[in-house]
Amino acid sequence: MVIRALPAGLAMLAVGRQLPRGGWWWRAAVLGVLNIGFFQAMLFIAAYRLPGGVAATVGAIQPLIVVALAWAPLRIRPGRAAWLAGAGGVLGVALLVLGPAARLDAIGVCAAAAGAMSMAVGTVLTRHWHPPVSPLVMTAWQLCAGGLFLLPFALALEPLPGHFTLANWLGYAWLCIAGAGFSYALWFRGIGRLPTSAVSALGLLSPVSATVLGFVVLGQALTLVQAAGAALVLASVWLGQRAAVQRR
Repeated sequence: MVIRALPAGLAMLAVGRQLPRGGWWWRAAVLGVLNIGFFQAMLFIAAYRLPGGVAATVGAIQPLIVVALAWAPLRIRPGRAAWLAGAGGVLGVALLVLGPAARLDAIGVCAAAAGAMSMAVGTVLTRHWHPPVSPLVMTAWQLCAGGLFLLPFALALEPLPGHFTLANWLGYAWLCIAGAGFSYALWFRGIGRLPTSAVSALGLLSPVSATVLGFVVLGQALTLVQAAGAALVLASVWLGQRAAVQRR
């Protein structure tokens, strides 16, 4: 995660050429830990200790958390459609990715829930604080803060790689450019332009995309239950977007 976030953040900071000022030093640090550092650490712990289906289902509670948290700081009172969209998304993801061999691990479940909570709080605070810079600069600040937060843990707990193959370099380049810099810049741009509940609900499309790619690229089978789960997720995302637009 350090290799994924910190180089991308430093490169984007060199391009943006803008450092935080005043209170944005601590705000950028808080957002970087919530949205990048702590969230990614919990995400990887959950991925290691849980089957992908269980981790995805626990993580799908994030839209519900965002709807609840946005009530106070953003003064957005969620309607019935927002709650139904969040609950339907959790059920749809469960139908899509949970299988009979799914097992629960207490540490993994707690990590997945903590990661969802961290990202939800970070999403709400990003919208509440109104960053005074472009999404590119804001992404650079948070990637640097999140990477620096994880750096001492990585140095203390992880052995440094002995060498990198060409495949390793290409893989890390993809994670830095597409998986961190580009995707997070789009994410924070969306937070600034869309209602928080609408942005958070879009995260439910991740397991749907993975399932469709597995079906198309890897030739994996898609059961009727999975198809129903995917349809429910798409309907929940649509309902969440519609409710956000009507409220606005």
